[in-house]
Amino acid sequence: MSLFTRSRQQSDSTGDGTKPDDDAGGAATDGDTSTAEPDTGTDEAEAEADADAEAEADGSEAGAGLDKDTGATEPDGDAGRAESDAGAVEAESDAGAVEAEAGRGVGAAETGGGAAATHPGVGTPARKEGDGADAQEAAPDEAPDAARAGWFGWRRRYPRTARGVSVGTTVLAGALVFFALLMPNQMEKIEFASFVRIPAEGVLLAGLLLALPPRPRRIAAVVSGAFLGLVTILKFVDMGFYQVLARPFDLVLDWILIENATDFLRETFGRTGQVLAVVGVIVLFIAVLVLTTLAMVRLTNLMVSHRPVAARTTLILGTAWITAMTLGVQVGSVPFATKGNAEFLGNRVDQVRAGLKDARVFQKQAAVDAFAKTPPDQLLTGLRGKDVLFTFIESYGRVAIDDPAMAPQIDSVLKEGTSSLKAAGFESRSGWLQSPVTGAGSWLAHSTFLSGLWIKNQQRYRSLTTSDRMTLTNYFGKTNAWRTVGVVPGVRRAWPEGKYFGLDHIYDSEHLGYHGPYFSWTPVPDQFSMEAFQRLEHGKKDREPIMAEIILASSHNPWSPIARMIDWEDLGDGSVFHQIKKEGTNPTEVWKDPEKVRTEYRKAIEYSIRSLTEWLERYGDEDTVLVFLGDHQPVPTVTAGDTGKDVPITIVAKDKKVLDRVADWGWTDGLKPAENAPRWGMDKFRDRFMTAYGPQG
Repeated sequence: MSLFTRSRQQSDSTGDGTKPDDDAGGAATDGDTSTAEPDTGTDEAEAEADADAEAEADGSEAGAGLDKDTGATEPDGDAGRAESDAGAVEAESDAGAVEAEAGRGVGAAETGGGAAATHPGVGTPARKEGDGADAQEAAPDEAPDAARAGWFGWRRRYPRTARGVSVGTTVLAGALVFFALLMPNQMEKIEFASFVRIPAEGVLLAGLLLALPPRPRRIAAVVSGAFLGLVTILKFVDMGFYQVLARPFDLVLDWILIENATDFLRETFGRTGQVLAVVGVIVLFIAVLVLTTLAMVRLTNLMVSHRPVAARTTLILGTAWITAMTLGVQVGSVPFATKGNAEFLGNRVDQVRAGLKDARVFQKQAAVDAFAKTPPDQLLTGLRGKDVLFTFIESYGRVAIDDPAMAPQIDSVLKEGTSSLKAAGFESRSGWLQSPVTGAGSWLAHSTFLSGLWIKNQQRYRSLTTSDRMTLTNYFGKTNAWRTVGVVPGVRRAWPEGKYFGLDHIYDSEHLGYHGPYFSWTPVPDQFSMEAFQRLEHGKKDREPIMAEIILASSHNPWSPIARMIDWEDLGDGSVFHQIKKEGTNPTEVWKDPEKVRTEYRKAIEYSIRSLTEWLERYGDEDTVLVFLGDHQPVPTVTAGDTGKDVPITIVAKDKKVLDRVADWGWTDGLKPAENAPRWGMDKFRDRFMTAYGPQG
């Protein structure tokens, strides 16, 4: 019998839906007198069709858009099924091929040709192995030939390439999900061992997706993928915050800092740099969300289409996780079994709760003020007639004094300053304060120092500046014994909060008479700022005593380029700094090397200290009292892992009676505090200072 006759025989036997008595009978219907040959041919066709039906059932759950796992041959559209249904490669023009064509998209059992219809029991076990509900779900989702063939039919024309793309995409999807589950939220913790672990969340999620019915499973895959993307984005944001502020992003209180960050980018890298950075962040945000969602859906489909293997693998990983957690198995210094994402999210929940409660806690703290009812004539009596200058040096932290790479040069500058000031008749005492912030957030440190409250976030800052809480500057103003001024060269736009601090006049960057260039973020060099203060306020004749809040800015991040000291007589209107800036370094180049960043930071601190001490030596007198301190530690790039928040503080005066009032503080003689000098919280300074210089001091 010919191959064509055998193919037609199978088609005729199933065309009316009836099952033939036997293969020989089917052959006799066509008038062929040979019975041995049809038996053999029909058995072969049935075996081949049954194998195809089983393969179709194994892969049906993946749907039109998912390719089978590696190791299986990818079907080339529906033409492969038509060939299987006919039972022979050449049989495509027969009635069996026509029937197979009509049955596309219905399912492997219905397109199985004569063999599958004749013996439905043969294909049943293969379908049950995958899961009946999944097989039923796959049927209506079957894609037409055009969809399976890919764009412009490239899958059909290049099957090997299509298979490679499919496998590669699946591998990348798994790697992305694996990376997102195991990625730490600090750059310092990213190491090879961090990704050689079993995440508990991944094992539990795999078990859940395998157990859910089809429709809930699809929803769970999309939701879990999007949620994983959001967690990944939050980890990236944390990395940025740890790099600058040495702490994670606060979901309740830190949104205002995003605006400050974009302002910093504009002022440092220009408008173009700001726009490119913002666009890049938005694109990254969207890409992470989309890719993690698609990756989770793809892996879910893969697991379901190979359910037995996926279930066994999940069980093995779960057992391994429990064993490793019980025995404390580690890879290097990292636990092999991790529940890092659960802990990460748990900490975030606690953080949100604390943030929501913080407003009530702060309100109670702000209501307590030991000096609120003190009469004006009893305030700061030990400083009457003195010019009192509270001066902040940007990013002047303990690392500048203690770090071995910077200590020699900074120590030399401090010793030189102590010696020259002593020669001019000044004495000094130094100690340590703990700032509420590190890396950035200067205004929080300033308000902590002046208000006597721990201002650790923007919510507290706003609550403070809209309250009637008295600050150190307010109390000086309340006495009517001082003119209160602010010199804030870092402020270049409206600063409504300035009124809260009770200053009679504020000199920002636009009102210091400076006509030189910006030095990256810094609008006015420190030496010029101090000279402007002398010209505008301190150097005037027949004036009343001054209390000044001076915020120097030259040691602000990125510390490149930085100004250098010149002769005070040559400062003029600041135009001389154009040439000095040209001679300076390029911040883009500096920030490619952490050691260069640290070097430039040290030079900036040296410049700020010299600007201040030379001004005092040049213009200070018997009635000058200088209190200068750092606002916070620099960014972690400079601190090199030091998480401390200590900053130095120094009081300098010619009048020995001024320093006698703080003799019991135990501070160190000179501009450099000893390593074991007293260390207070910055919020404690206001009350101790006002007590020392009050009637009982």
